[in-house]
Amino acid sequence: MPRKRLRVDLLALPEVTASVLYGLYDLFSSAGRDWAAFVEGSPPEPLFDVRVVAGGGAPLRIANGIRITPDGDLDGTPDLLCVPEVMLAPDTPLAGRYDAEIAWLHRCRKADTILATACSGAVLLAEAGLLKGNDATTHWLYCDTLAAYPDVRVHPQQALVETDGGRIVMAGGGTSWHDLALFLVARFSNVDEAMRLARLYLIDWHDVGQQPFAVLARSRQVEDAVIARCQTWIAEHYRTPSPVSAMLRLSGLPERSFARRFKLATGLSPMEYVHTLRLEESKQILETSTLPVEIVALEVGYEDASFFGRLFRRKVGLTPARYRRRFGGLRAALEVRA
Repeated sequence: MPRKRLRVDLLALPEVTASVLYGLYDLFSSAGRDWAAFVEGSPPEPLFDVRVVAGGGAPLRIANGIRITPDGDLDGTPDLLCVPEVMLAPDTPLAGRYDAEIAWLHRCRKADTILATACSGAVLLAEAGLLKGNDATTHWLYCDTLAAYPDVRVHPQQALVETDGGRIVMAGGGTSWHDLALFLVARFSNVDEAMRLARLYLIDWHDVGQQPFAVLARSRQVEDAVIARCQTWIAEHYRTPSPVSAMLRLSGLPERSFARRFKLATGLSPMEYVHTLRLEESKQILETSTLPVEIVALEVGYEDASFFGRLFRRKVGLTPARYRRRFGGLRAALEVRA
């Protein structure tokens, strides 16, 4: 007798990309089906009944211009509900934008549906109030947005977070939705089935998290004209000894006022801002050169190479040497093939 398939609903919003939405669709649909059919030659037994759903159930055009036809409306309560992403600018207000979807999320939550998000989809759960008092992760670009919601503990260094007693699972950004699908297949079925999927789709687990990929510096110019002038100056002079003192002199402000306005405008203290600029430049040097780490430290303004190494590890999640091995080789391979 065929086993009962678990229902998986993937929420399609206009702000979702096809790669994440249908990538998840393919992985969940493949579980129990493709390994049996193509490797073992046995009858396939799909584990999940996967549907793409959207408010109203009508066709819609999604973020990258593709027109899709959902399989259904926001009806019933699936075993697993996944929000692939909400691809809006991080500072876009969500109030009143997704009322129907949020109401459905609450209905599913009361019915003990497992809620999962990939990338920026976690922001919708936060807007619904479902992450209050919980750990969370999202794409590095949206971490500050997520952290602005009351009592949400954001872990930007983690590619996967399970919270609320296991009833909410979140993946970070990029292709960490691979991790999300494998984790959920292992949870709803078994680890062996998840490993079969990983072999079929050549998936590597994102064990280092997403911090090595993050752009640490705030790139947007701020509205405070004095601080914006300091931003412009430091972008070219971050190697300068005592860079914060130099920015303070440039601003013409009292020290406490400067520090307060800089943090208010950029979200970082002046020294933190300098560190992020220096670390981004060091990542570029590590990827494109074979300079010793000690020389890289000097190139970006650090005389103490051991301090640079500790700071890099804390902020990026890898040592400088490991970062070079991981990303320098990737860049070289891409350049050869370009």
